[in-house]
Amino acid sequence: MANTASAAERAYQAIRDGILNGVYPTGTMLGEEVLATEIGVSRTPVRTALARLQDEGWIVIYPKRGALVQGLSERAVADLADARLILESTAASRASAEAREMLAERLCRLIAAQRAAFKADDVRRFIELTIEFHRIFVEAAGNDVLLELNDRLADRQRFLLFSYGDRLLARCADIIVEHETLAERLRTGDGAGFADALRKHLVDTYGTQIGELPRSFRSTAPTAGGR
Repeated sequence: MANTASAAERAYQAIRDGILNGVYPTGTMLGEEVLATEIGVSRTPVRTALARLQDEGWIVIYPKRGALVQGLSERAVADLADARLILESTAASRASAEAREMLAERLCRLIAAQRAAFKADDVRRFIELTIEFHRIFVEAAGNDVLLELNDRLADRQRFLLFSYGDRLLARCADIIVEHETLAERLRTGDGAGFADALRKHLVDTYGTQIGELPRSFRSTAPTAGGR
């Protein structure tokens, strides 16, 4: 029983990583037999893993045909961008001056690493650095629950960025400039400027429209450094 559970978990992680990292793009039909061979397990744990992934919304299983990898709908992309705007702006607005300086140094190092990844045409590395970069804004709040929410969104963020492929690579230079702006707004404690820059960055990267933060939020949210 333990071996079966272990094999099912291994199959789940392998298939899920393949979906999130673009190995199995949207529209790919996954077959149990092929997956079992690739992962090195029997078809039973693969079947268990696919059922779990269907429950999570990553695939749709078609009996006797396979499992179709699902993309994110336009509504799901817009909702993701909106959630990231609220989460990151809220968290960054609560960072102390000391935290801002410390985090700004980490952000600068990540931007330098992004430049290197872009120069090497390493999209996979660039995406992972981007996810880490945005996570730092949520870390700024020092709130474990906000960080947990961020990490729950990271899979969708990763999947979406990988799905953009060459389009993302074409925008990498602009993304780096936008990241520099965000890092500077955080460092100086410009909460409103940070929110505006983040909104534009998300709209341009995700190719969707999201609403402005409510005026009440923007006027009452503490400036970065205030607690």
